[in-house]
Amino acid sequence: MAARVAALAGHMAASASAAPAAAGSAAADDVVIVAAVRTPITKAKRGGFKDTTPDVLLRAALAGVVARAGVRGEEVQDICVGNVLQAGGGAVMARMAQLTAGIPYTTALATTNRQCSSGLQAIANVYAAIRAGVVEVGIGAGVESMSTNSMADVTPTVDWEVVRETKAAWDCTVPMGVTSDAIADKYGVTRAAQDAFAARSHARAAAAAASGAFADETVPVTTAAGEVVAGDDGIRADTTVAKLARLAPAFTEAGTTTAGNSSQVSDGAAAALLMRRAAATARGLRPLGVMRSYVVVGVPPDEMGIGPAAAIPPAVAAAGLTLDDIDVFEINEAFASQLLYCVRALGLGPDLDAGGDRVNPLGGAIALGHPLGATGARQVATLLSHLRRTGKRYGVVSMCIGTGMGAAAVFENEAGARRRRA
Repeated sequence: MAARVAALAGHMAASASAAPAAAGSAAADDVVIVAAVRTPITKAKRGGFKDTTPDVLLRAALAGVVARAGVRGEEVQDICVGNVLQAGGGAVMARMAQLTAGIPYTTALATTNRQCSSGLQAIANVYAAIRAGVVEVGIGAGVESMSTNSMADVTPTVDWEVVRETKAAWDCTVPMGVTSDAIADKYGVTRAAQDAFAARSHARAAAAAASGAFADETVPVTTAAGEVVAGDDGIRADTTVAKLARLAPAFTEAGTTTAGNSSQVSDGAAAALLMRRAAATARGLRPLGVMRSYVVVGVPPDEMGIGPAAAIPPAVAAAGLTLDDIDVFEINEAFASQLLYCVRALGLGPDLDAGGDRVNPLGGAIALGHPLGATGARQVATLLSHLRRTGKRYGVVSMCIGTGMGAAAVFENEAGARRRRA
């Protein structure tokens, strides 16, 4: 499979070679992000947003990013929102959230669903619209309330008789947790390594929260009950490998994937405000970051977790960079098994190192949670805030995608120092 991943990455690098501008350069038509925020991420059905509808979460993110950017709502020409579980792709809900956030009806809106990458895809859609000259100012966002909408409720209406006759199509029905166990078994990712990584995710997220590292990216939410939720509630600072080792397999009897080394089911929203560089300059706005590339690839549906290993190399190449240039990789922790495989396949380090401080330095979805439609946008907010705070330059956001895909995007903090290659 490593050879197949390399082949996919090479093909995508060739097809993405016409990147708009190489990283490290500045052009008037660059697409810059002037603000990126997220709500707190809370545990579905038992956390701070268990009784909060998704429009309330999205409203907070949209209002927050406009205020943080220092622009007026009417200056935003288009909004794209990632959403996975709500009926109709959440299109009506998202429009309602826009209007209650004070962004006028003259601003257009659409929703998109590329499953776990929906928030990043929404940002990429706005990026592409700006690159094409369709708009100058737009918002890419994502939202998910997994308290009010369950993955178990989403069953496609298809011709099951034909689907069963096509293996790849039928493999789209394999539960993602089962694909996690399959990757762990096929590629030798041990239960001990998965639990160790999960414990590290909680420890890093707990340390980040305690230090105030998440403060710059987070906007509070006032719930319908009038309560203010200001912080994440899925982080367990007391998590240890020993505690995780006691958990039973969650998906297959002999599997190594557990509730403890998998992403949490969560509620939350996030948003990024993008502009053509010339538009930001005209407004006197300082970019938080520059979006340099975006790539999405397909991988076998029954091994969907390998997606980042296939998507990251061509995305980095499209930005005119190498993996050695990247300071921070924000790779979604759908499952510890798939993340550890991707770290290995990318040559970022062995299981015990798991990419060191370059991979998820503030923890990830195992500790913070994975509200499906919001995660990609949440990762962008976390990455850009971290690059600015630490003075680092280049970062990648990536994730695997149910039914067999991977997505990756490269971002640059122009004020950051270049990484010295090893």
